[in-house]
Amino acid sequence: MNFLVTGGAGFIGAHVCERLLKSGHAVWAFDDLNSSYTSALKERNLAELQSMGKFTSVRGDLTERAALDAVFGSVKFDQVLHLAARAGVRPSLEEPALYQRVNVEGTVNVLEAARLRGVKKFIIASSSSVYGLNAKVPFSEGDPIFSPISPYAASKLACEALGHVYHHVHGFDVAMLRFFTVYGPRQRPDLAIHKFAQLITAGKPIPVFGDGSTARDYTYVTDTVDGVIDCTQRQFGYEIFNLGESEAVRLDRVIELLEKSLGKKALIDRQPSQPGDVPITCANIDKARRLLSYNPRVKIEEGIPKFVEWFMKSRE
Repeated sequence: MNFLVTGGAGFIGAHVCERLLKSGHAVWAFDDLNSSYTSALKERNLAELQSMGKFTSVRGDLTERAALDAVFGSVKFDQVLHLAARAGVRPSLEEPALYQRVNVEGTVNVLEAARLRGVKKFIIASSSSVYGLNAKVPFSEGDPIFSPISPYAASKLACEALGHVYHHVHGFDVAMLRFFTVYGPRQRPDLAIHKFAQLITAGKPIPVFGDGSTARDYTYVTDTVDGVIDCTQRQFGYEIFNLGESEAVRLDRVIELLEKSLGKKALIDRQPSQPGDVPITCANIDKARRLLSYNPRVKIEEGIPKFVEWFMKSRE
């Protein structure tokens, strides 16, 4: 089949492209290679993908409708995996308009370009951030999600609503995937595990917001990709799925595992808790297990050493 993967040069996108290529599919990666982090990492991802099969890289901006119309006009796509977005809670507080423009307007542009070309199978990346300050743990897809606490979360909430609109009005088959804190090889350098590994290795202090008791549902990237690929093989109408590990791990435990894998103690720079951060995320994955046969396999105790192995090789 022919797949369009928006954000295909990024962390999760590159892993999804790799899995599709290894399964014999043709893949087009649409990415603007923006400066949210160094484009050298994205260029390296694209170079690796070029050697794997029927792969085409298309540089373009989601907010430029003409660029999307051009790629949809050049290929008959079977499915679209819309993973591109401006990501991150804290940066969204600094540039809220940018996040709404790229994440919301960009999603409309992709949906419209697909509609005009008759492509109706969509998988769209959402985020655990849509749960906001959810007092009920673990988080379930049916929980109320009307209390986002960051522009990023609000933009993802809007994307979920848009997916439902295009299902209801235009008959799209849409799977909305709520990713929980994904980590592993190719991870963005601004994300905590990669950032901490860099600072610990350099002997520099790592910023810890709060007392280290905040907890996240850290999900190894291959498990997340399993869930994405499962969605390409089924029809849903419109469904939302949590793709997490279903275990909340404290930040101080993550630091401890990094210290062990790197063989070096961390210097801690304690800072106040940050606006927009939630105290805990944890996924109820019963629905994904039932409908996708989703079964995360990599626990944090195994995943951190795997990440560190890649991290050390990438530094070389």
